[in-house]
Amino acid sequence: MAKQSTNWRATWRLVRPYWVSEEKWRARGLLLAIVILVLSMVYLEVQFNSWNRVFYNALETKDYKVFTEQLWRFSYLAFIFIAAAIYRIYLTQALQMRWRSWMTDRYMARWLGNQTYYRIEQTHTADNPDQRIAEDLNYLTSGSLSLSLGLLSSMVTLVSFTGILWSVSGPISFILGHQQWTIPGYMVWFAIAYAGVGSLIVGWVGWPLVAKHYHQQRFEADFRFGLIRVRENAEAVALYRGEAQENTQLQGRFNNIRENWWGIMRTTKSLNLVSTFYDQFANIFPFLTAAPRYFSGAITLGGLMQISSAFGQVQGALSWFISAFTDFAAWKASVNRLAGFDAAIAAAHAEKSGMEVIANNVGAILIEDVQLSLPDGFRLTNAASMQIEAGQRILVAGPSGCGKSTLMRAIAGVWPYGSGTIETPQQWKLLFLPQRSYLPIANLRAAISYPAAEDAYTDLAIQHYLDLCRLPHLKALLDEVDSWSQRLSPGEQQRLAFVRALLIRPAALFLDEASSALDTETEDHVYQLLVQELAGSAIVSVAHRESVAKHHPIRWQFVPVPREAAHSSDQPERRQYAIQRDQSGRSAA
Repeated sequence: MAKQSTNWRATWRLVRPYWVSEEKWRARGLLLAIVILVLSMVYLEVQFNSWNRVFYNALETKDYKVFTEQLWRFSYLAFIFIAAAIYRIYLTQALQMRWRSWMTDRYMARWLGNQTYYRIEQTHTADNPDQRIAEDLNYLTSGSLSLSLGLLSSMVTLVSFTGILWSVSGPISFILGHQQWTIPGYMVWFAIAYAGVGSLIVGWVGWPLVAKHYHQQRFEADFRFGLIRVRENAEAVALYRGEAQENTQLQGRFNNIRENWWGIMRTTKSLNLVSTFYDQFANIFPFLTAAPRYFSGAITLGGLMQISSAFGQVQGALSWFISAFTDFAAWKASVNRLAGFDAAIAAAHAEKSGMEVIANNVGAILIEDVQLSLPDGFRLTNAASMQIEAGQRILVAGPSGCGKSTLMRAIAGVWPYGSGTIETPQQWKLLFLPQRSYLPIANLRAAISYPAAEDAYTDLAIQHYLDLCRLPHLKALLDEVDSWSQRLSPGEQQRLAFVRALLIRPAALFLDEASSALDTETEDHVYQLLVQELAGSAIVSVAHRESVAKHHPIRWQFVPVPREAAHSSDQPERRQYAIQRDQSGRSAA
């Protein structure tokens, strides 16, 4: 019970924000209009029920005048019903899209804000966030509206037609145990019993669909992600001749889809067996139960048809759970996934960084007692204090896995694991170039200008730096849209990142193996270009090649700490490092 209560509270936390947001009055106005249309349609159903009695009595008595009057009455009631049904759907779709748009904006802002997307990927607390934003939010809004409005319609229909069915069905008397029993409004009790038994059976048979739909969405997203990975790494897969392995992995992911789908099919088959039998038998059930009073002359043909219609409405209202169960299962699966995603975002926002990154007015980046750790708590480095001043050229060197790139992430403020304080000048613009820079799918001008707007720099400036970075062949492609990370070679992508750095002109530039794909002569050329163009900027480079060292008078060297000096809880297969500073540019180790 506690878990179910928690689930409903999580669902309410997902649904509630839109209805109390800045769009609440427009949303509530649309919802009110839809509810009025729903109630109007139920009222019209009541009128149709009354029409059934009069129309069939006219047929039984061969009253042509009443017959023609009821045909006209049916016509205008039908036109009104059609108009109400059309606008109910139209307004529901409008509200659904407004709600989805608001939710999508909110979740994208929360996911992208505070590097939450980065932390979720690090901790693996939520799989496939793209699917949760694109698909699950759609299911949440559409399913919430359709299910809640369907439930409202069923409740109002139940209230409206229960009284009608009670009055028109009358009592039924029978002898049981030498005693006469009379059940007033017996058709109402039959409808309740019929729908109750059917709902219990359907719930028991179909409940596994919730978990199966949950897994199906995850398996579909995993398979789609695998296909995208092959497309994004097409060249590497081709060079490795990895087609067979990729096919094996993709087939494995698709097998998960297929096996789970067969499970859905088996459960759905059982569910359809129960619900179809339930629906078909409901067509004759009211005639079977009302037949004794009709043949005894207690009710007319019109009364019999009115009872049948009213029974159908009551039974349909009570059977809302049965008819909506498949949609409910898909909706509940999406809600569960969104609740997990929402919790992962909240956890990432609430996560406290061990390192404090603050702004200062000193004019230098101050690194005080910074100790780097891994997400599992392993201490990667000893505490170190350093500073980066304007115009300095610093090389960060050391063995692979020692924490050089982690130090760059800590300075950028995206690595929360560790302790210490990092102060960055408030007026400084910092730029970090990783080994593989991000190039959005856009025209080349926008890809170069990223993260600034497409028109942030003039074509003349872009073409000037393309020439200087030895990319003159790209000058004619500024308006061309493409996936540049697939079209350009690694070396071209890295030179394009240097063009971006020269356009942005940061006060401090951090390069994490940003020239690893370049030949030594081109690497030397672009570094000389950086020194000339960014004379007043600090340049910090992570590199393994000693050819980069000559451009950096200062070296920060990661050196292993002797095992006996390391923390007693450190794992023996992992090393801890200390950072040593050397002014000569040569290794301090």
